Amino acid sequence: MAQDYAYGNYSHTQKKVKGGGRTPRDRARRTLSQNFLVNDAAVESIVAVADPSGIVLEPGAGEGALTRALARRGAKVTAYEIDPLVAAKLAARTRDVSGIRVVRGDFMRAKAPREPFSVVGNIPYSATSKIVDWCLAAPALTSATLLTQLEYARKRTGDYGRWSLVTVASWPWFGWELRGRIGRESFRPIPSVDSAILRIQRRPEPLVRDRDSYTDLVRTGFSGVGGSVRASLRLRYRGVDDALAAAGIAHDTVVGYVHPDQWITVHEKLFA
Repeated sequence: MAQDYAYGNYSHTQKKVKGGGRTPRDRARRTLSQNFLVNDAAVESIVAVADPSGIVLEPGAGEGALTRALARRGAKVTAYEIDPLVAAKLAARTRDVSGIRVVRGDFMRAKAPREPFSVVGNIPYSATSKIVDWCLAAPALTSATLLTQLEYARKRTGDYGRWSLVTVASWPWFGWELRGRIGRESFRPIPSVDSAILRIQRRPEPLVRDRDSYTDLVRTGFSGVGGSVRASLRLRYRGVDDALAAAGIAHDTVVGYVHPDQWITVHEKLFA
């Protein structure tokens, strides 16, 4: 379920109580960042991108619109919902639906399956980074299809022309794609920002074999020392100018503008 940082004016969706306050249910929704996906077309767009099969873990299942759609495609869904009331309602509504198991609890405490599995979910914006980190650390994860804040998805997929440390550091093992935009009107209550479908796909074969040396290289480049990627790398590595030339990186390039594929080339040259 998506979270809205701003908590805008939801007067048309929230029942007011005497004195201008909110009902206990409204307060719970705000505390738990509950913005439920209610648009069928949006649900189908997410499912089409996810192309679910086998074991699927769903963070923030909410009222189950996505849960049921995943199950209809034949996935074996374990749906995590932290709100006990919402989880109980979802469990009751899906009790007789094949392929759905509802877990009342925090997805971040879930133990990753040992067999191949995927993650699909409309997740709280405030927990996005933690959920993404969980996915990247799970050895058997094949893909994660996440409904995130639009800005987050754009930053992680290079849509602004810049690349983040998280994306670059994981690039040899995972591809990152922005696979569609979901308008804020697809949620209730309506958040103040649009969302996007972020697809993180494990590569069949890693682009780099030595994870430690690649990770150290990238973190050194992102250290911010010297104002350019060249200045940062030259403090630790030899042959940096030749490696940058091979990757087509100018000497004054700021680290955020180095494409992940260029990092692969730099690593290959420095550790040949």
